[in-house]
Amino acid sequence: MNLNLRLALPSLLLLWCCTGFAAPDAQALLKQSDRARGGGLPGIVWEIRLVSRDGDKVSEEQRLQVRATDQASLAEVVEPARSAGTKLLQVERNMWLSKPGLSKPIPISPRQRMSGQASNGDIAATNYAGDYEALPAGTETLGDEACHVLDLSAKHKRTTYDKIRYWISVKRGVGVKAEFYSLSGKLIKSARFDYDNTIEFESQRIPFVSRMVIRDALVDAGTTMEFGAAKVKKVAASEFDLGQMQ
Repeated sequence: MNLNLRLALPSLLLLWCCTGFAAPDAQALLKQSDRARGGGLPGIVWEIRLVSRDGDKVSEEQRLQVRATDQASLAEVVEPARSAGTKLLQVERNMWLSKPGLSKPIPISPRQRMSGQASNGDIAATNYAGDYEALPAGTETLGDEACHVLDLSAKHKRTTYDKIRYWISVKRGVGVKAEFYSLSGKLIKSARFDYDNTIEFESQRIPFVSRMVIRDALVDAGTTMEFGAAKVKKVAASEFDLGQMQ
């Protein structure tokens, strides 16, 4: 072998390894996947139907109307009638609950249960990239779909979960599975996502979440969130004014 080629070979192999097997930009993957749940858009409105089950028994059903941006969201309960008018407001890192009969909104945590296995933050959050630091954790196949696996760590104490393991489809760029962990590393819940909805933004048709099924890690209980009537729409900042909830 030519001496110059022999000397250059290790460097060429190193370059090939670094370029061919470089880890993906985990934060960029996370930000891209957020769009299919409303992140990175000027605003979005949609409806959510929640059905919670304990074993085979339906324990609770709710329907909500939601409007959101990256920094804020407002969810209002439409059904059942006994809960109609209840509102959940999230602005940056803070959340409040208002309902008929309360003299003023009360501060709440995104970790509190909204319905069944769905936490307040599950209803409101669309921006994982803003709340979590992502690190690549390899690739796995779910069913017949290749996925990037990311480990997400909370950037602050106001997130819904301390840690998330997140599977993002290599082909579609959307999150298809999540596992939610406590700070100690205990598995709390898991979720699967479907994307049978589409939205239009900047002359593009973007897949949008149609269903999120959340399962408790320890007991036979779960909540299905069905998303409908999703539409990209600029939402005025005044919609998220805490004074409007007084």
